[in-house]
Amino acid sequence: MKITKVETILLAVPCSSNGAIRPSTGRSWSAFDVLLVRIDTDAGISGWGEAFGRARDLPLKAVIDAHIAPKLIGQDPTRIEAIKHDLEFRLHNTGRIGGIAYGIAAVDIALWDILGKRAGLPLHQLIGGLVTPELPVYASFLRYGSVEGVRGAVRKALAEGYRHIKLHEIGIAENLAAREEAGPDVAIMLDVNCPWTVSQSIDAARRLAPGNFDWLEEPVWPPENYGGLGEIRRKGSLRIAAGENAGSLHDFKAMFDAGAIDVAQPDLAKAGGISEALRIDALAEAHGVDVVPHCATFGPGLLATIHFNASRRRPPLLERLYFAFDEHPIGAVAEPVDGFVKVPTGPGLGYDPDPRVIERYRVEPAEFAWT
Repeated sequence: MKITKVETILLAVPCSSNGAIRPSTGRSWSAFDVLLVRIDTDAGISGWGEAFGRARDLPLKAVIDAHIAPKLIGQDPTRIEAIKHDLEFRLHNTGRIGGIAYGIAAVDIALWDILGKRAGLPLHQLIGGLVTPELPVYASFLRYGSVEGVRGAVRKALAEGYRHIKLHEIGIAENLAAREEAGPDVAIMLDVNCPWTVSQSIDAARRLAPGNFDWLEEPVWPPENYGGLGEIRRKGSLRIAAGENAGSLHDFKAMFDAGAIDVAQPDLAKAGGISEALRIDALAEAHGVDVVPHCATFGPGLLATIHFNASRRRPPLLERLYFAFDEHPIGAVAEPVDGFVKVPTGPGLGYDPDPRVIERYRVEPAEFAWT
């Protein structure tokens, strides 16, 4: 079996962000971009991957088209480890995190999809076996920037059946209001997206302590300040989570060596795909660190994360950005029901992106209006 074609497909799918504001525009979200990677073979089997991208990510599409796709033509898609290493080694001068890494992650996911389809087995059977047929999901809010917005989002999510929530607020009042609105029995996590110094982070962690939050995620800038994270973990009052901005196993090893985190958060669409996530998970277990993957994707990246989580001995929560789509890129099968999502049982990832959604919302570079 040989790879015959690699295609990147960029979608802009209409959505509602439940009142949250997009920082880059100051307006509500109206569409969410999804960058798919399709790999075709001469055996008639196609695999689907997804690269982490945001906001009209035409440069990322171009990086994959120019640097990654040509190197895959003619290769045996079942040689996943060799292909991944070859791409990383040959392209390391263009970056170990960022566009190249995201593209390689998408390729890795697509190759695992091909392998599962060829074997007639779902992905979770190839990476450990099914531990649970459904996963608890946490509603990962966007930033509302007001107490009223946070309270409204909490009420809405609880009414929809969620029992786990993650905030992206940086204000103490907004975060504590969420706890007050949710009550003591709802798990709440905080992701502040790297805004503070070490001393500011320690102070914020102490002020947030009354909220009884499950973790404080990426409090310090820059995100690779692992020594600073370790200091916050030792002197603050909340568990520390990080990893969505890490590029590989070696970044996580540096975090573990620094005693920086309680929760590791590899993103399968950013940090090397399924293959790298399996390595990170094993190393984290050896260091006594929990693994709860970051997931901000809605196509094959989401499906890969579902399979990964469902095959772990202690299945972690699944992150789901709190968007409402007009049409979901992979259909209603990926939508949580009462706070849970079912694990696909079909071969490979279980589902391909919906061709109707691709046809309706596919965009070419000339069609984008940069705002």
